[in-house]
Amino acid sequence: MSRKVRMTKNGILCEVNEKRVYLDPKNSDALGINFVSHAHIDHLPTKNGGTILSSIETNEIANLRGFKMQNHVESLDDFSLIDSGHILGAKGLLFDDIFYTGDICTRDRGFLHGAKIPKCKTLITECTFGLPEFTFPKIDEIKKQVNELISGLYSKGIPVILMGYQLGKAQTITQLFGHWGPLYFHDSVKEMNSLHQKLGVPLKDGIGHSEAEKNALLEKKPWVMIAPLMSSKNKFVQDMKSKYGAVTIGFSGWAQSKKFSFGRRTDYSIPMSDHSDYNELVDMVMQSDAEQVYTIHGFVDEFAEDLRKRGISAQPLVKNSLDDFI
Repeated sequence: MSRKVRMTKNGILCEVNEKRVYLDPKNSDALGINFVSHAHIDHLPTKNGGTILSSIETNEIANLRGFKMQNHVESLDDFSLIDSGHILGAKGLLFDDIFYTGDICTRDRGFLHGAKIPKCKTLITECTFGLPEFTFPKIDEIKKQVNELISGLYSKGIPVILMGYQLGKAQTITQLFGHWGPLYFHDSVKEMNSLHQKLGVPLKDGIGHSEAEKNALLEKKPWVMIAPLMSSKNKFVQDMKSKYGAVTIGFSGWAQSKKFSFGRRTDYSIPMSDHSDYNELVDMVMQSDAEQVYTIHGFVDEFAEDLRKRGISAQPLVKNSLDDFI
């Protein structure tokens, strides 16, 4: 069997005998199979073409975000979609002894279950947090810390805005902290939560921020609002602070590191991520029993070097490198 894995201008291309498989391509390839792992914008193609393989949920969320997949299928012979635990509908792809993780998380978080890793010969893995300094606290510790924070602010009549990515983190936050009330949502989060509810995820309902402000509900403090992660310079954040004295709590894996200030743009920063941390990435590689590992997205050089020190054949998958025959 002839197998080739390479990074192209259009993304990762796997060629197995006569089969062409693109993994999260920028543009769908008319001649091949195009796998879309999940519906975050940086993983969605900008143009249609050929067959697009993804979960039903990814297709629905992509549609909401303005990309309608043509020739979409949710299954193909000899291809297995593996839950990646990243966001709703996120999948990895197993085919011909190759496992592509997409964005992956092996931790349970709210309604999301951590990924179970299949055996493979070739592993293509993201390593967004592929440095040893990124070790995230347990979800129970995060819940305790944040509930205590909210309780302390509530006792002073201070409203709280919980902030995380509109798709993924915001829904996890809703499920973990939706017992606080009154509960409001940034309009964009409410829209995304409604789609999750339609797709079977049990999330608590709440009023959108525009309606709440129009009806003067935000003047009755305290309250909790769930919003996308924004900087303190954002007009929405500035308005919420100046009008209502709101305090922001942001959720990001980057909050774990003092090197990356963009992970701490809120009043309080909580190191919670939809990606695996360093130790979980190492464990995932070990569980796969892969003979060859390719690293993508993140600390690709550092993580590959760490794996080589552990006796694992690993290298970054980068553009313009020599083709790697497996």
